[in-house]
Amino acid sequence: TQPCLLHKGTSYSINVTFASKIESQGSKARVYGEMLHVDIPFPIPEPDGCKSGIQCPIQKGHSYSYLNKLPVKSEYPSIKLIVKWELVDDQDQMLFCWKIPVQITSLKLCKGSLKRWWYRTQPCLL
Repeated sequence: TQPCLLHKGTSYSINVTFASKIESQGSKARVYGEMLHVDIPFPIPEPDGCKSGIQCPIQKGHSYSYLNKLPVKSEYPSIKLIVKWELVDDQDQMLFCWKIPVQITSLKLCKGSLKRWWYRTQPCLL
């Protein structure tokens, strides 16, 4: 699978729809850059899932749309890695988890050549 190109200085929208298998009063996102099988925490602007499109409390069997941003700062190195995004409940149980291969790169766009690419995420192996 080709990595998703993430351009430095750009913020990307994240939208995940999931059906909860558990009940919870709240939720928290944890995002990592996975390199050489080591998870490096990746800060996001709003880790609270209840402030990211999810109506809390979370009810078992209900469907939710989680919305957030993934900012790629200009000072990040140009590197290939795996982004792992988890949403956990207030008891640290997994609500969802996915991984996607990415390549952080400098923003270089040619006139008239901007294309939109969609990538299939892979579920995390728990």
